[in-house]
Amino acid sequence: MFTIRKATTEDCALIRRLAQQVFPTTYNGILAPEQIDYMMEWMYSEKSIRKQMEEEGHVYLLASNEEHETVGYVSVRPDGKDRFHLEKIYVLPRFQGTHCGSFLFREAIRHIKAIHPGPCQMELNVNRHNKALHFYEHMGMKKVREGDFPIGNGFYMNDYIMGISI
Repeated sequence: MFTIRKATTEDCALIRRLAQQVFPTTYNGILAPEQIDYMMEWMYSEKSIRKQMEEEGHVYLLASNEEHETVGYVSVRPDGKDRFHLEKIYVLPRFQGTHCGSFLFREAIRHIKAIHPGPCQMELNVNRHNKALHFYEHMGMKKVREGDFPIGNGFYMNDYIMGISI
């Protein structure tokens, strides 16, 4: 059983610590270590997380277990009219397989519906080699397009963009 709460800027260090445990493990063998390091600073420095929250409209939701340990997070942001982007959804490795990911996914949808009750789309980017692709398909998402997106420093995100109507 998990509980959810909306993160504040006071949680930036916590989100970074969680990312340090999840992100490199998730992308080991998919991305070069140099790209993982670059992306960790680009997306998960405390300064970047704060900017995402304060300036870019990201809402982070934190999942905790029964012992009140934060075990995962999801972030979503508006992405145009009637569309939202699920930016990040990660669960600590030792809690993967406990349905925390599906809990976070449903909470992201619940959050979107609370602020946008009408029909809309939720999209996300997923690396074409990430095993989470099957999770998103299981949750009802479909591949809508793909691309190679430059992120700086000569690195690219080689992603499928998946979508679901909500």
